[in-house]
Amino acid sequence: MTDNASKSPAANGQGQAMWGGRFSAKPAELMQAINVSIGFDKRLWAQDLAGSRAHARMLISQGVIASSDGEEILEGLARIEDELATGSFPFRDEYEDIHMNIEARLRELIGPTAGRLHTARSRNDQVAVDFRLWVRDAADRSAAQLAELQKALLAQAETYADALMPGFTHLQPAQPVTFGHHLMAYVEMFGRDASRFRDARARMNECPLGAAALAGSPFPIDRHQTAASLGFDRPTANSLDSVSSRDFALEALSAASITATHLSRLAEEIVLWTTPMFGFIKLTDAFTTGSSIMPQKKNPDAAELIRAKVGRILGSLTTLTVVMKGLPLAYSKDMQEDKVPTFEAFDALELSLLAMAGMIADLTPNTEKMAQAAGAGFSTATDLADWLVRELNMPFRDAHHVTGSAVKAAETKGVDLAELSLAEFQAIDPRITDGVYAVLTPAASAASRMSYGGTAPAQVRAQIARWKETLA
Repeated sequence: MTDNASKSPAANGQGQAMWGGRFSAKPAELMQAINVSIGFDKRLWAQDLAGSRAHARMLISQGVIASSDGEEILEGLARIEDELATGSFPFRDEYEDIHMNIEARLRELIGPTAGRLHTARSRNDQVAVDFRLWVRDAADRSAAQLAELQKALLAQAETYADALMPGFTHLQPAQPVTFGHHLMAYVEMFGRDASRFRDARARMNECPLGAAALAGSPFPIDRHQTAASLGFDRPTANSLDSVSSRDFALEALSAASITATHLSRLAEEIVLWTTPMFGFIKLTDAFTTGSSIMPQKKNPDAAELIRAKVGRILGSLTTLTVVMKGLPLAYSKDMQEDKVPTFEAFDALELSLLAMAGMIADLTPNTEKMAQAAGAGFSTATDLADWLVRELNMPFRDAHHVTGSAVKAAETKGVDLAELSLAEFQAIDPRITDGVYAVLTPAASAASRMSYGGTAPAQVRAQIARWKETLA
């Protein structure tokens, strides 16, 4: 996909080259092999037809082509759409890309009138609008799939808003939280991911069609009309920028990479939680696989594959960034390399989002095992320190020291904090009363975290209600 003066001559099916009369010799086979893009850019056929219809209707309304010619072109495009939709369209490598394949087929169907469709446009602005339309659709799909994943998380979070589990820092038990609160953390992350796709969509929603090769068109075209008919907010304002920029794809790939990173983190937790050492959740056979040699194995392969997809998606962002980093204005053939990584990244992201939503709906937590683990590692130590501050008016740093001494005593004795006797507590600080035991259970610890966004079940349910309303 490139400007009209830099590609090998492709026949139009009637013995005439699709472009230019400058070249008399056929391209070398290797040149043809490296130049052809129809193998991957055929995915743009729906966008290419949409752009061509919008362009044809604008040419008719502006009097650039006769209405009869325009209607014949539109009828031909409708026939081509049927062929593409049913799989009967004759893709041919000699026409190089999706644009020339469609134009050549149009000429076969309606004759020389097909040549009028390319008036006032170039393949440079044609591919720019096609690709922008495709990336816009991909961003919309990603945002919608993220919403479905959030709904799956919300359903589990609501069911288990009271279920205790350990909260971790450094993967060490830190403070008790609830399973619902933990899942809601990912609802927040994926909400930001969706907003990044919406933000990227808003910036990319300008139409490059009509910029032509790089300098605009001398024909009396109406770029606002084509922009509106394709659902864009406005036409792009600079013809050079219109055909040479791919930052809309870079931004979408950046949003995809961040989303994949969040998916990978959740996938890693699912992998950990399904191990016998954790035993926090179970997945059904729908999202696990077995071993060819070890009959007892039940592997969380779906989660592991999602965890790995970030490499492919981030790699796509890196690939396109490197392609674009040194290109002068305007179009260069390097930019043909923009599509494969973008297609691959969004294919991987879509599969990951759908699989993760399925896994979240599928999992069943072991609430007893999680609750038991919630009190491990002296996880209520901070609650003891907070109690000393509230009840004894002790400065927090002093309370931190007293609590550390209590943890050391419990560790030496091989018991939890709640199992120390009052005499043992008072040996550390005689002002401690038996009221301290009320805060030394994981349930009391979680319930006390009533600050906005905290893990108290009431707060978790408030956030669930907010997100339900938002997603509705």
